[in-house]
Amino acid sequence: MRYTQTTLKKLEGLFDELDYSIRYEKGNFQSGYCIVENRRIAVVNKFFDTEARINCLLEILSSLEFDPENLSDAARELIQKSRKS
Repeated sequence: MRYTQTTLKKLEGLFDELDYSIRYEKGNFQSGYCIVENRRIAVVNKFFDTEARINCLLEILSSLEFDPENLSDAARELIQKSRKS
Protein backbone atom coordinates (compact mmCIF):
# COMPACT_ATOMS: atom_id res chain seq x y z
CA MET A 1 0.00 0.00 0.00
CA ARG A 2 1.32 3.41 -0.93
CA TYR A 3 1.31 6.24 1.59
CA THR A 4 -0.19 9.01 -0.51
CA GLN A 5 -2.88 11.63 -0.06
CA THR A 6 -5.08 9.58 -2.42
CA THR A 7 -4.79 6.52 -0.19
CA LEU A 8 -5.67 8.66 2.82
CA LYS A 9 -8.80 9.94 1.04
CA LYS A 10 -9.81 6.37 0.16
CA LEU A 11 -9.44 5.32 3.80
CA GLU A 12 -11.49 8.32 4.92
CA GLY A 13 -14.19 7.24 2.43
CA LEU A 14 -14.10 3.72 3.86
CA PHE A 15 -14.65 5.08 7.37
CA ASP A 16 -17.53 7.13 6.00
CA GLU A 17 -19.11 3.92 4.66
CA LEU A 18 -18.71 2.44 8.13
CA ASP A 19 -20.55 5.48 9.57
CA TYR A 20 -17.45 6.70 11.41
CA SER A 21 -16.39 10.34 11.42
CA ILE A 22 -12.69 11.12 11.32
CA ARG A 23 -11.47 14.25 13.03
CA TYR A 24 -7.94 15.56 13.03
CA GLU A 25 -7.37 17.28 16.37
CA LYS A 26 -4.53 17.98 18.73
CA GLY A 27 -4.40 16.12 22.00
CA ASN A 28 -2.43 13.83 24.27
CA PHE A 29 -3.02 10.52 22.53
CA GLN A 30 -0.86 7.64 23.69
CA SER A 31 -1.07 5.89 20.31
CA GLY A 32 -1.75 8.93 18.12
CA TYR A 33 -5.50 8.45 18.05
CA CYS A 34 -8.56 7.71 20.12
CA ILE A 35 -11.96 6.25 19.29
CA VAL A 36 -15.20 7.54 20.76
CA GLU A 37 -17.18 4.31 20.35
CA ASN A 38 -20.64 5.44 21.33
CA ARG A 39 -20.44 8.37 18.87
CA ARG A 40 -18.53 6.50 16.14
CA ILE A 41 -15.79 9.10 15.92
CA ALA A 42 -12.10 8.45 15.35
CA VAL A 43 -9.83 11.30 16.45
CA VAL A 44 -6.33 11.33 14.95
CA ASN A 45 -3.45 13.59 15.95
CA LYS A 46 -3.56 16.53 13.52
CA PHE A 47 0.21 16.97 13.58
CA PHE A 48 0.80 13.57 11.96
CA ASP A 49 2.00 13.43 8.37
CA THR A 50 0.15 11.46 5.70
CA GLU A 51 1.95 8.18 6.39
CA ALA A 52 1.27 8.33 10.14
CA ARG A 53 -2.39 9.21 9.52
CA ILE A 54 -2.78 6.22 7.19
CA ASN A 55 -1.11 3.92 9.72
CA CYS A 56 -3.43 5.17 12.48
CA LEU A 57 -6.52 4.65 10.34
CA LEU A 58 -5.37 1.14 9.39
CA GLU A 59 -4.79 0.31 13.05
CA ILE A 60 -8.24 1.62 13.94
CA LEU A 61 -9.78 -0.33 11.05
CA SER A 62 -8.23 -3.56 12.30
CA SER A 63 -9.90 -3.07 15.69
CA LEU A 64 -13.40 -2.40 14.32
CA GLU A 65 -16.02 -5.08 13.84
CA PHE A 66 -17.95 -4.84 10.58
CA ASP A 67 -19.28 -6.98 7.75
CA PRO A 68 -17.24 -6.40 4.57
CA GLU A 69 -20.19 -7.62 2.48
CA ASN A 70 -22.06 -4.41 3.36
CA LEU A 71 -19.30 -2.26 1.81
CA SER A 72 -18.73 -1.18 -1.76
CA ASP A 73 -16.40 -3.16 -4.03
CA ALA A 74 -13.78 -0.38 -3.85
CA ALA A 75 -13.87 -0.44 -0.05
CA ARG A 76 -13.47 -4.23 0.06
CA GLU A 77 -10.54 -4.00 -2.35
CA LEU A 78 -8.91 -1.36 -0.16
CA ILE A 79 -9.32 -3.60 2.90
CA GLN A 80 -7.69 -6.52 1.05
CA LYS A 81 -4.74 -4.34 -0.01
CA SER A 82 -4.28 -3.08 3.54
CA ARG A 83 -4.18 -6.61 4.94
CA LYS A 84 -1.49 -7.67 2.45
CA SER A 85 0.80 -4.82 3.55
